[in-house]
Amino acid sequence: MSLFGSRVPRTEDPRLLTAGGTYVDDVAVEGSLWATFVRSTMAHARIASVDTAAASKMEGVVAILQAGDLDIGLMPVDFPVLPTNMPRSLLAAATVRYVGEPIAVVIATSRALGADAAEAVIVDFDPMDPVITLDSALADETIVHSEAGTNICAQFDQEPVDFTGCEVVVRQRMVNQRVAPCPMEVQASACRWTEGGRLEMWTSSQGPHPIKMFLASFYGLDPDQVRVVSPDVGGGFGAKSFIAVETLLLPALARHTGSPVRWTETRSESMLALGHGRAQQQEVTIGGTKDGRILAYHLEVVGDAGAYPRIGAFLPMLTKMMHPGTYRIPATSCRARSVITNTVPVVAYRGAGRPEAAAAIERAVDMFAREIGMDPADVRRRNFVPPDVFPYATSGGTVYDSGQYERAMDLALDAAGYDRLRAEQAERRERRDRFQLGIGMAVYVEVTALQGGGEYGRVLITEDGGAEVMTGTFPHGQGHATAWAMLVSDETGIPMENITVVYGDTDVVPMGGLTGGSRSAQIGGTNVWLAARDVVEQARRVAADLLEAAEADIVLDKEHGRLHVAGTPSRSLGWVDVAARAQAAATPLSAVGDFQLSPSGSYPSGAHLAVVEVDVETGQSKLVRFVAVDDAGRILNPLLAEGQVHGGVAQGVAQALLEEFSYDPDGNPLTTNFADYAIISATEL
Repeated sequence: MSLFGSRVPRTEDPRLLTAGGTYVDDVAVEGSLWATFVRSTMAHARIASVDTAAASKMEGVVAILQAGDLDIGLMPVDFPVLPTNMPRSLLAAATVRYVGEPIAVVIATSRALGADAAEAVIVDFDPMDPVITLDSALADETIVHSEAGTNICAQFDQEPVDFTGCEVVVRQRMVNQRVAPCPMEVQASACRWTEGGRLEMWTSSQGPHPIKMFLASFYGLDPDQVRVVSPDVGGGFGAKSFIAVETLLLPALARHTGSPVRWTETRSESMLALGHGRAQQQEVTIGGTKDGRILAYHLEVVGDAGAYPRIGAFLPMLTKMMHPGTYRIPATSCRARSVITNTVPVVAYRGAGRPEAAAAIERAVDMFAREIGMDPADVRRRNFVPPDVFPYATSGGTVYDSGQYERAMDLALDAAGYDRLRAEQAERRERRDRFQLGIGMAVYVEVTALQGGGEYGRVLITEDGGAEVMTGTFPHGQGHATAWAMLVSDETGIPMENITVVYGDTDVVPMGGLTGGSRSAQIGGTNVWLAARDVVEQARRVAADLLEAAEADIVLDKEHGRLHVAGTPSRSLGWVDVAARAQAAATPLSAVGDFQLSPSGSYPSGAHLAVVEVDVETGQSKLVRFVAVDDAGRILNPLLAEGQVHGGVAQGVAQALLEEFSYDPDGNPLTTNFADYAIISATEL
């Protein structure tokens, strides 16, 4: 019986919930010194002086280093299209551009002693006018990077469409606020140089192989001279997709001191150093007929890139790519810009640019429905891209592969009892109830695995008849070990408990990519599956030789994990038998998948509905019910898929009701810990 569609519990969980995981902080690197960063307390200022005299004399201090003490290059850009005229040194050399930017680093014999010494470093600032709001950034009255001449760091222009033929036009400015990713495990890294000049790094990341290549390039090393290990990772959410400035600096510190160096940030540091998400200002214009037909839609996006253009500066381009959403609108357009501000740089976070597009169009459709007096579900139904026109090219040029948007919405409405909810909502309004009912819906489409490509996936049959899966994907909560074992077991009949999944060490796994953008199952999983199928074919050839039969006559009894001649199961071979013969012939049963996904990616979709009770006297909102219908194609393991939906919904609800990273007008962060930043918890969900 196939395992596809089975609710197989995560095989990772018993270890994580009993013995516990092994995180970077748990990795013992003998002789390590601790790095503690002295960070800016000003949003925008020139560094007048840094006084390290008192700190240098403190117990345990090995060195206190500034930018001029290290012969090291500038921080490379995350993405090829990002500007290079807004450079960043790993330690601020002359100017600080956000609160939390590293200025100096204390190297000490312990974490506690390093923290004490960092507190004793005195930095004298010459304050400059900060740029905090997006409107002030666009005005260019104060330029954050003076050499660039402007605060605009990325621009994707498109002229607005014409709304003159619309009977109804609605406009509104909206804010998709800045949020902090808040993984339970903060950023942490440790590194050392071996006697042979080889760099070894342990880091909490979303993929060790891209980190390896980044380090090799930055330090001028052959890739074989770099080893990166990512052990268990306590959450990433996109923010750990790219290397941290502090992590990139560690090898230089280890080389300078001649000792291994490690670093783990505090929670408050994480709120300032890990990077933030979302941070878009949006202006929507939507127009159509009074009977509910949408004819035109324009979206203006200004993205906050923060103080330096990291991947966040590119994300408005993805918002532009997905701006029409699930609707067949004759004319759409989007103008997207990113600007520099004196705030924490923006990075990838939970969908990275695409959920922002869905939020904009879905709010616009609701406003349009309200303006013409139609039920928002009816307006959506009238304007969905129908299922018989796929592949469908939007007016912006994006080609969706498939979708059943109306069916997803209808399933969500039926599950929620939509008509009953609307009736109850009307009754509460009629009687002026203190507790009013809010009903929110959204139908989305999202590009995943954008840029396509391949991923490493190898399957090897071991001498004991088990299987070893080697994958270039890197799980940090997604359940790859369970899913990949299911795929191999389904093809080979080898029990899941006899299948080992190996990942996370660049010395063991030869290549790999980033786990992000929903690429792992459809690329990495497919290659594991193809490798398993290839191994079965190899085994059939070996079995044919042993059983003295034609290869075409050999069948695999997956239920029992044995190969035999069709019609004569009494003469059969187990995986141990065929593996032994293959090993003896020096041709072990091993295969690597070669699947490459199209660069256009894939386009899953779905419909979500929230029922919220609002106290109109206090403004308190309570999530009463949430219904999610997601079309993700063929589901391998519903338990894993539901877990991903639960996590996404939790963070979406958090942004809607609770979370926002905020600054005062001087650029001082106001939400740097979990007492001030309202991270969501079981209480709200």
